Amino acid sequence: MSPPEQEQQPRQRLAVVVMGVSGTGKSSVAAALAGTLRLPWVDGDHLHVPAAVARMQAGLPLSDDDRWPWLDRIGACLADGTAAPGGVVVACSALKRAYRDRLRAAAPGLRFVFLDGPAQLIRQRLEQRRGHYMPPALLDSQLHTLERPGDDEPDVLHAGIDAPVALAVAHIGARLLQSKKADSTKAPA
Repeated sequence: MSPPEQEQQPRQRLAVVVMGVSGTGKSSVAAALAGTLRLPWVDGDHLHVPAAVARMQAGLPLSDDDRWPWLDRIGACLADGTAAPGGVVVACSALKRAYRDRLRAAAPGLRFVFLDGPAQLIRQRLEQRRGHYMPPALLDSQLHTLERPGDDEPDVLHAGIDAPVALAVAHIGARLLQSKKADSTKAPA
């Protein structure tokens, strides 16, 4: 394909959720990944209503009823092609399959990056973190709620949390761009 033909094709939008339990580095990875991909990023924590934040600060886990409106705000952000025409990266726990499916329905073509690692390492990170409303005491609740993405969710890239952020982001970014390129070359059915 010649360069003029390439220029005429619209750029495929890339919406990505960096997911996992609290303490896996979602915000750090999402911000760095957005920089690598030259996309804006949103911290899903900032889309919680004050009552939900207060509940978590008090050490109380959120219920599904607390999460649905929050997930709808995140879905709207992911789908907003006017605010982010090239795409967007969002940090969001997306712990259950039903949550991920809700986000997929809001933003078709969505990709997920699942950050995962040993509970002991995650707990250590949470205990060292300062200035965040999510207390380490809620980690067990999040781990209990987590439904790890399986092979039946092919739009999820799995990434360990033991590598430095820059190295992890380089690897994740390359995999996302490769899958995006593969999607754009598929012939329509």
